[in-house]
Amino acid sequence: MRVGIAITALAGFVVLVTPEPSVIRAAVMAGVAMLSVLLGRPSAGAGMLALCAAGILIADPWLASTPGFALSVVASGALIMLAPPLARGMRRWMPRIVALAVAVPLAAQLACGPIIALFAEQQSLIGVAANMIADPAAPIATVIGLLACLAAPVPPLADLLAASAWLPAAWIATLATVSAGMPLAQLSLVPGIGSAVLVAVISAAMAVVLIGPHSAAVLISPMRWVRRGSVAVIIVVFSLGASHLLLAGPLATATSPDGWSIAACDVGQGDGLVVRSEGAVAVIDTGPEPGPLEDCLRSLGIDHVDLLVLTHFDLDHVGGVDAVQGRVDRVLHSPPGEAQDEQMLARLVDGGAEVVDATAGLSGTLGGASWKVLWPQRGSSVFPPGNDSSVVMLFEGGGVPKSLYLGDLSAPAQRMLLRTAHLGSGFAVVKVAHHGSADQDAGLYEALHPAVAVISVGEGNDYGHPRAEILAVLDAIGAHVLRTDQQGRVLLGMDEGELEVWTDRGG
Repeated sequence: MRVGIAITALAGFVVLVTPEPSVIRAAVMAGVAMLSVLLGRPSAGAGMLALCAAGILIADPWLASTPGFALSVVASGALIMLAPPLARGMRRWMPRIVALAVAVPLAAQLACGPIIALFAEQQSLIGVAANMIADPAAPIATVIGLLACLAAPVPPLADLLAASAWLPAAWIATLATVSAGMPLAQLSLVPGIGSAVLVAVISAAMAVVLIGPHSAAVLISPMRWVRRGSVAVIIVVFSLGASHLLLAGPLATATSPDGWSIAACDVGQGDGLVVRSEGAVAVIDTGPEPGPLEDCLRSLGIDHVDLLVLTHFDLDHVGGVDAVQGRVDRVLHSPPGEAQDEQMLARLVDGGAEVVDATAGLSGTLGGASWKVLWPQRGSSVFPPGNDSSVVMLFEGGGVPKSLYLGDLSAPAQRMLLRTAHLGSGFAVVKVAHHGSADQDAGLYEALHPAVAVISVGEGNDYGHPRAEILAVLDAIGAHVLRTDQQGRVLLGMDEGELEVWTDRGG
């Protein structure tokens, strides 16, 4: 009777919320589980699941290419076949009810992980715990929400029920937001078959270890070796994970030499550079998002920024500004072009920073080094806000090699800079403009004649940066090219007048 009522309610619920593909898949899987109970053969659930999955694919073959369908089927199969042995195995360490509560989301996570790794760039490390905390609120929100819909003819009652459903629904939404934002909540992986195989091996090893030796099958010699191999995989994974946490946390600075004075952080397709002199720090642009810059600053042992330079307000140069929010003394910026640029500057002011409109001639000191703004020209209206109004900075002295940072200037702006700024030559380091685009003035680089040309660029970017044209120019003048897409983070320093270079990936 309970199964019949539940199936009837499920059918009505599908009609009520509209039979979209995801709803149909979930309803079919739930119906399979209930029918297996109704027939008195819960063990037949796997076969019925396979039959229903085949039927759905015959009706709509295109579902075979959708991650949602694969996740629905695999998660349901995990609940039928993997959750019970996991619960039995974990009863060795915890009460039965707790073991069952953990086994259900854990089985789904282990089974779905390899599929998620095919198309997603993250693997959740706290998904099981988050699901367990959210689980009690889900049926409450669903049932009260359903009653609110059914009570629609009586508006006061419907409003009361809908308001009551808000609390458990808000609990789930808040939990999702908070857990996703927690440190180490997820692990970044490159989506694809390789990552899927890696996650599958780790998931299988965890399942074998958690299920334990109670099954008669593991007493057979081959299975004993499988279990030992699984334990070895888990030990290796946790050892590598612990090492990563240490190197990204308390031991972060152990990955950086002491003698660096210029750093080109690997922030992807964008700019994020650091200049240091006698303990004072300047950051030039912040990359497209906060995470990579945060990691770079942590590895360099930097928790305070004396000078922040926002060369211009394109996302790949200011998208990571939250990484330094509230930790900046002074900000130099190019002309803002939109209201959101002004809002960003206002947030920096709220965080305690002094904000200054940078124009040619402005100068100052950073520790023992001096800096000077060479571009844009004061009051110039030749170039609108954007790439060609990028703030160009010169640093030298105090242990900092003579270095020039060209932002995203194009060839016309570079030619005007060369005519007006009296740059001279003999630069040790030049940050190549616009990630090595083809829109460059060869005469500028020939005049600068840098020993090292740094190109901050994202690996496999869609723009083809750096372009062959600028690489040919740099090769012709004998500059040593350092690229963040190939070498990762690049560090440079001076030792007895000689330029030293350290890179994360060599080359």
